[in-house]
Amino acid sequence: MKKLTLMVAFSMLLQIAFAGGLLTNSNQSAQYVRMLSRNAALEIDAVFYNPAGLVKMEDGWYFAFYSQTIFQTRDIDTQFPTLNSGHYEGETTIPVFPNVYAVYKKNNWAFSLGIGPVGGGGTAEFPSGIPTLEVPFSLIPGQLAALGQIDPALAVNSYDLEMALEASSTFWGIQLGASYAVNDKFSFYGGMRLVPSTNTYEGVIRNIQLNGVDAATWLNGASSQVATMAGNLNALAGVPDALAPILPTAGEYTLDQLVGAGQMDPLQQGQIEAGLQLMGLSAEQIDAMNLNQINGAYVQAAPGFVENAQTLTGTAQTLTGTADQMGDKEVKTKQKGVGVAPILGFNYSPNDDWTVALKYEFKTKLTLENETDVDDMGLFPDGAESSNDVPAIFSAGLGYRGIDWLEAQLSYTKYFDKGVDYGYNTRYSTLGEMVHRDIDKNYYELALGLQFNVSNNFAFSVGGMRSKNGVTPEYQSDFSFSNSSYTLAGGIMWKITDKLTFDAGVLNTFYQDDTVAFSHAGVGTYNETYGKTTTSIAAGISYSLF
Repeated sequence: MKKLTLMVAFSMLLQIAFAGGLLTNSNQSAQYVRMLSRNAALEIDAVFYNPAGLVKMEDGWYFAFYSQTIFQTRDIDTQFPTLNSGHYEGETTIPVFPNVYAVYKKNNWAFSLGIGPVGGGGTAEFPSGIPTLEVPFSLIPGQLAALGQIDPALAVNSYDLEMALEASSTFWGIQLGASYAVNDKFSFYGGMRLVPSTNTYEGVIRNIQLNGVDAATWLNGASSQVATMAGNLNALAGVPDALAPILPTAGEYTLDQLVGAGQMDPLQQGQIEAGLQLMGLSAEQIDAMNLNQINGAYVQAAPGFVENAQTLTGTAQTLTGTADQMGDKEVKTKQKGVGVAPILGFNYSPNDDWTVALKYEFKTKLTLENETDVDDMGLFPDGAESSNDVPAIFSAGLGYRGIDWLEAQLSYTKYFDKGVDYGYNTRYSTLGEMVHRDIDKNYYELALGLQFNVSNNFAFSVGGMRSKNGVTPEYQSDFSFSNSSYTLAGGIMWKITDKLTFDAGVLNTFYQDDTVAFSHAGVGTYNETYGKTTTSIAAGISYSLF
């Protein structure tokens, strides 16, 4: 029986990206949450979305703080036939998802700082685990089916266990840069983003049971019974040696006659008769046999007894070894690392009505090192390193502000996921197969945001976005999956004073379920369906000093 573990692929990031590719968060301001399209922004959140456009602000200091409360649910439905339940739920709740921005604008220059979670930002909890972790346990009754043939009392009819999985990930982005206006129309940006990152993983498997009994206790008991059976078979194989001293004088007598003559006790008779019954002889046949005939039957059957005893001995050893693996298992580790990504931006404003913005973020090379507290399974050696690169990103925005009561923005963002190695699929690796998590096309987002200016001090906005991934079925697993989606958003902007502005919004992402087919030896092909929902509520203020 295969060693039961939490799987090496447990180290895969349980994706907690909320809007923005496979690993990246693009929800970086309250304005984004209420509009969904900010790639041509000219307000303070342009630090993240259009840093080259910051030179369009008036000279002075600008500060902003935004926070989001995010709720995400994940549903996994599997048709794997031996599981107790095929439905698993995961939840992520983030009470505070902060963004801080600061800008100093003077003449043709603007210097900016932005801080926020560019990846992850929360904890995904699966209180009942996930299919990949439970499947090996669900197969145990079938793997031990032969025990019921040895003795019906040893049949394994059920399994149970307690399992929980929790993974958190936060990739902070600390962005510094400078914007320069060549003239009234053209401006450029150059900057760097420092990405200090932390992943934590905590998992536990405990209270494993077979037939409603502690699994280790049950397996050790079964092992003892099977070992006793093996010993009995070895004893039966030795019957010819035990009979040899009395055969010359008692070979023509039956067992009843030998007991009556005091040459054999009833216990020995019962043992010999039990062995003959194992050979398929009836009680009438046994009663009619003399000792020579009985000895001949045992001589013929002895090799089979020895072979079966060896098989049972091996089974007993396997049961004992499996019992040793059934104790509670725990993993508790943290991974840390720091990456750096250069950022370039371009802004073109032919007049006050139109804005065209481009931005390119280079791939963030990121290596994470394990800081392990508990690792019962040897999955996270303390000090070991793993790659967790963040893909390059290209964004483009078109903004229109030619009508007093309307602002419109169209945004396109592409995430170069094909340039990142996402490793191997967990589900296949549990079967000893190395199937790469391939990307067929790069992830993209297309969004339209509209802001309706009710007055000089108040506006409301709406937005819609289509997000399309490019993953192959080989990428998807219960550990890490991506769904294409549609997002709707709305919110308000309120200028409390000329210097203080309040923004608030809410968005909801509707993910498309994705069904993937897997194949498992002895089970065949089965489907697994992945689904998600995300809701974000955001609010924040910006303040300026002219």
